[in-house]
Amino acid sequence: MRSFTSYRVAQEHAGLTVETYLKQVLQYSGRKIQKLTRQKGIFLNGKPVFLQKKIKSDDNLRILVTEDTSYGVHPEQGIIEILYEDDYLLVLNKPPRQLVHPTGQTTTGTQANFLAFHLEQQGIVNTVRAIHRLDRETSGCVIFAKDGRSQFILEQQLAANILKRSYWALVKGIVNPPSGVIEAPIGPHPNLPNRRAINEQGEQALTHFQTIRTFPAAAVSLLELSLETGRTHQIRVHLAHLGYPIIGDGMYGVRSPLISRQALHAHSVTFRHIQDDRDITVEAPLPPDFTQALLLCK
Repeated sequence: MRSFTSYRVAQEHAGLTVETYLKQVLQYSGRKIQKLTRQKGIFLNGKPVFLQKKIKSDDNLRILVTEDTSYGVHPEQGIIEILYEDDYLLVLNKPPRQLVHPTGQTTTGTQANFLAFHLEQQGIVNTVRAIHRLDRETSGCVIFAKDGRSQFILEQQLAANILKRSYWALVKGIVNPPSGVIEAPIGPHPNLPNRRAINEQGEQALTHFQTIRTFPAAAVSLLELSLETGRTHQIRVHLAHLGYPIIGDGMYGVRSPLISRQALHAHSVTFRHIQDDRDITVEAPLPPDFTQALLLCK
């Protein structure tokens, strides 16, 4: 038995084509529309319709509800900390040293595996869709969409900088000036394939920073950072370029007795609710090793 969702066309959308309505009003991706077309899942006033057909006020558009059939990863029992959840997405608090999703040789023990198990226990089948990534050693907020449409909308918010991410970083040195913007293109490292570097031929990268607190005795600063772009290792590369590498970052700075990994934490995410457009901000508490590092700096 196929399930459908019905939409009544508002006056303001009269004259749009079915395809434009699906893309602009319902925010369906091109791939999703193609899938619906193949499955004969689009009806206008009870009849199959072509995508270029123009719609009128009060027309009834019925769209096939396509359900996920797998999690996309192997469900595995493990601990997840849910910071926020609704019908469209979850925000999880990722602990340090855990991958967001399987990659390379690592296929188990990731947040995605544990989230799949959590959904399976509830009898829910949703493909696990991470909207953004964190490095293995970075802790904090990660957003997962529960369906393809929500994923598409959140990815659009991310590209338009409507979905905002705030990070806390403990860095070497007393940052001067205490706030500012780092704008420097990032590309592949010329010699080391796993690293990134400031590269004039690289992609544009923009990072805002603000000093939260300084620790003069330890010559350390706690910064809040926000991203306008999402390049690989962006914060780590930009801070090292500025001369204030992240404490404990062995790749772009130096290891530290204060903390055994890079002191970088995804402190919060802000996004627009999928259904009613209200702004939602979710914060992740600092993990114990980061809190301990702050205490040692005093």
